Amino acid sequence: MATAYARGVVYVHSAPRALCPHLEWAVGRALGRAVNFDWTDQPVLEGARRTEFYWDGPAGTGAQMATAMRGWEHLRFEITEDATARNDGGRWMHTPDLGIHYAQTDAAGNVVIGEDRIRYAMEIAAGDAFELQRELGVALGSAWDDELEPFRNVGDAASVVWLHKVG
Repeated sequence: MATAYARGVVYVHSAPRALCPHLEWAVGRALGRAVNFDWTDQPVLEGARRTEFYWDGPAGTGAQMATAMRGWEHLRFEITEDATARNDGGRWMHTPDLGIHYAQTDAAGNVVIGEDRIRYAMEIAAGDAFELQRELGVALGSAWDDELEPFRNVGDAASVVWLHKVG
């Protein structure tokens, strides 16, 4: 049986400069080939760098990359692995404060919450709608999305505006 191949993207949202070559090595090792990232400054965090890297490799490579990258401090990243005809997709998010979060994704890139996780959320909530919302937010990785969002939306021409005491 032929090996299923997948593709995806590694988003390093912020990494200390000294960590950049180590991240290239870790991703390259998971892919089985040397890689070079095109690093740019991360305007949201002074002294940090950011990059996007499109990859292809055997299904499951996204998990291998996430495992290789998750142990470093001061690192924010996301890894996606697109679904194939034979394999589910996945999304790994990591922040220094929250650690790593994994979610299964469908062919369109939507997060899929499994039946057992939904049943667990309903059991924990015990009829409390706010608790159910909180539990589903955990399953979706909402806290990771919230923390990573300012780092995602920074493009070459974008300026970052931090709002303090809004409301």
